[in-house]
Amino acid sequence: MIMAKENCTTVTEFILLGLSDVPELRVLLFLVFLLIYGVTVLANLGMVALIQASSQLHTPMYFFLSHLSLVDFCYSSIIVPKMLANIFTKDKAISFHGCMAQLYLFCTYAITEVFLLALMAYDRFVAICNPLLYMVIMSQKLCAGLVAEGRRKAFSTCASHLTAIFVFHGTILFIYCQPSYGTSLDIDKVTTVFYIVVIPMLNPLIYNLRNKDVKEALRNVLYSKILSKTI
Repeated sequence: MIMAKENCTTVTEFILLGLSDVPELRVLLFLVFLLIYGVTVLANLGMVALIQASSQLHTPMYFFLSHLSLVDFCYSSIIVPKMLANIFTKDKAISFHGCMAQLYLFCTYAITEVFLLALMAYDRFVAICNPLLYMVIMSQKLCAGLVAEGRRKAFSTCASHLTAIFVFHGTILFIYCQPSYGTSLDIDKVTTVFYIVVIPMLNPLIYNLRNKDVKEALRNVLYSKILSKTI
């Protein structure tokens, strides 16, 4: 019995190209991405801790926001540490199984973030269009204040949410709506880095810069910690 020989190619690793091959830019890129990742970790984990510690933030909106911050932290931590390590190492390869695990976790958290943004959008829709029905899941005092303020507060958080959705989905659509020919690889690299590295840092800043509740809760938590130490 004669068996025909067949060519069989097995993929064992992938070579990561990186953003730039210029040696002079390595230190600058490392410091920039390290700073962005540091802000991402502090802002997102700080937001989760603040929402858990402050009772005034125990509302559906901040419940979703705390989970979004946790997802952003995991979302960024899957990619950025490996990217930082590859800037200086000569071996820029990643194993096949490591790449598949990274891709699986990345897609899982990315899809989770999409569903969280959709839930937060529905939450803002109910708060704006049916503020009285919102009393079912929120306190009566907060709903009364929402109606008395002419829904200004809900519209403010809605604007922040729309900004986050536009930044997140806009960059992804920009990548996948480009033609398959005639596009620059450098543009794809920059856009990919933006929604993987920059967006997880921007989300807590977008939601919290003009949020009076978060600022007040942060002051109360810090004041209580300082007061407990002095006593």
